[in-house]
Amino acid sequence: MPTIIPVSELRNYGSVLEKVKEGEPIYLTKNGRGEYTIRKIEDEERIQETMAAILLLSEIVKGIRSAEESGYVTSDDMLAHFKARGINIG
Repeated sequence: MPTIIPVSELRNYGSVLEKVKEGEPIYLTKNGRGEYTIRKIEDEERIQETMAAILLLSEIVKGIRSAEESGYVTSDDMLAHFKARGINIG
């Protein structure tokens, strides 16, 4: 069950921070509506890693779709592409 408290309780921020546990953020309301979240750094890091993984997978899917629609690039063409830009690969 989420912990939801009004932002005004931050006057006693020590007691609010004691309620924050890993995997259990505190949701702060302002004028009765959700406005802010307080969470452990470990949770924030996990969220950022998950978002980066989703972005990476999204880009991989775009690449696969592009290859299926436009055709795949041969390894020789890929090496020539990088060589023309001064990048030595293998």
